[in-house]
Amino acid sequence: MRVSAVSTPSSRPRMFYQRLSFEETFYGWLFILPAVLGLLLFSLGPVVISLILSFTKYDIISPPKWVGLVNYMKLPTDELWRKSVTVTLKYSVLSIPLSLIVAYAIAMLMSQDVKGISAYRTMWYLPSLVPSVASAALWRWGLNPEFGPINYPLKVMGLPAPGWLTDPKWIVPSLVIIHLWGLGNSALIFLAALKGVPDVLYEAAEVDGASAWHKFRHITIPMTSAVIFFQLIMGIIGSFQVFAAAYVLYGSAAASSSAGPQNAALFYVLYLYRNAFGYFRNGYACAMAWVLFVVIMILTWILFRSQEAWVYYEEEGTV
Repeated sequence: MRVSAVSTPSSRPRMFYQRLSFEETFYGWLFILPAVLGLLLFSLGPVVISLILSFTKYDIISPPKWVGLVNYMKLPTDELWRKSVTVTLKYSVLSIPLSLIVAYAIAMLMSQDVKGISAYRTMWYLPSLVPSVASAALWRWGLNPEFGPINYPLKVMGLPAPGWLTDPKWIVPSLVIIHLWGLGNSALIFLAALKGVPDVLYEAAEVDGASAWHKFRHITIPMTSAVIFFQLIMGIIGSFQVFAAAYVLYGSAAASSSAGPQNAALFYVLYLYRNAFGYFRNGYACAMAWVLFVVIMILTWILFRSQEAWVYYEEEGTV
């Protein structure tokens, strides 16, 4: 006797939910397909290709020629590469701590409840909206050693007027000043963190007789340390990738062999750009890019390993 399969009432909901789950998965992948294709074709694809090209001699015109580790071995012997590393490190050492301190100080000022504070916050934030190229062009005029609005009053008063963009000693500090001018985003993030500190902690500290410094040291800093950690990571990444300001001020000629007096503005990414699009040493430029990537990854990993010692997360309740 042949028995036919009959759908029981208990199996129907299971079949319904399986069909619904399949449809949800199918349409979910269908909707994210453009983003996935964009990631693969325009992000991960070029990354993989650049890694392969870093082991080749490639000038865009001719087919890539495999040379192994030659590009990486050539880097330490390249005087301009060493100069670019020195300039970038000097900028990073000045820029990263100053950016954190200045942005945090601005956020502290903007967190005060005074009349017209909204207008002050807007004024501090507006410079961050100016594009990097326009900002560099504006500061090229402002820091002009002859007729710039910064040096001209100093000369009138008989004070020494630095050669901001012409003296090798002042070029990196000048670019740090340009960077500090656009700290609106960082200050806004710090402001949000400061506003998120519970008032009851300050009230309890006042009851215990804590001074303003002790409240800042033992409440404000720990409670905003996670944001400081984030800003530190972003500051390191940004300082190692300076390009727009240096390019506008000194590197607009891609094939130029210098970046300011004594190559004082030869930042790492600017030299990478010149190798790729000025000298057409694209394999060498890819090797430079991967060295930069590895260095940033190592520094980021070290910071993440160190956060257990000084970063406070309220959910965990530990520092």
